[in-house]
Amino acid sequence: MPDFIDYIDSITNSPSVEDLWALHSVQMAQYGFDRIIFGYTRYRTSSSLGDPQDWVVLTNQTDDYIKSFIDDGLYFNAPMVRWANENVGACSWSWIETQIAQNKLSPAELRVAEFNASMGVTAGYTISFRSNTQRTKGAVALTARPGLSQHDVDQIWAEHGRQITVANNVVYLKLMTLPYNRSRQLTKRQREVLEWVGDGKTTQDIAFLMGLTAATVEKHLRLAREALDVDTTAQAVLKAAFYNQMFVLDL
Repeated sequence: MPDFIDYIDSITNSPSVEDLWALHSVQMAQYGFDRIIFGYTRYRTSSSLGDPQDWVVLTNQTDDYIKSFIDDGLYFNAPMVRWANENVGACSWSWIETQIAQNKLSPAELRVAEFNASMGVTAGYTISFRSNTQRTKGAVALTARPGLSQHDVDQIWAEHGRQITVANNVVYLKLMTLPYNRSRQLTKRQREVLEWVGDGKTTQDIAFLMGLTAATVEKHLRLAREALDVDTTAQAVLKAAFYNQMFVLDL
């Protein structure tokens, strides 16, 4: 296994989400976790994690699993998602067995547990990251490779749990600094006009500064709103900032 400090140095200097995720996936697999779901939302409410289209989700789980768990909404009743929403830190998936034994899982949660068992997602750990606002939440689900029991995983955690937790926290913090978007990437022009709006400039100001007509500026703003799936330019500025697409250096 690579030196832990070298690994941390590599992820803190990752230039992109893709590079960051590739490094982290390899490192977690070396600890025995070959399937990961890393999720983050800025749109949490008391009853929802927001629109999945607005989440940051990184995963190497199978397409079949993700289709059922996220696209079909099973996550909403996942026991460990509930735990992550209510707690901060790391939790062994043995917690699920304890909840089942104490009849503390709802029928919907039991169905998710059964689905996970059918997909070989039975042993692992969940890390829930500390949030800095009521609306944000991030967590990672680490699934152990086939053949490892929860007892095996708990032994791995006893030896390496602190390193694994630190590594995932660093990845989480680094991810918050990198431009990310699955399907709502802004063009350079769209980003530029939103940046000028964020600086308090009017349409006429932006037209002068960019050497464009006001109509062209409005067109770029409209396309930016459409790309980000929002109704107002103010919402577009906020969402672009959430995605770290504002004031990005073109390296």
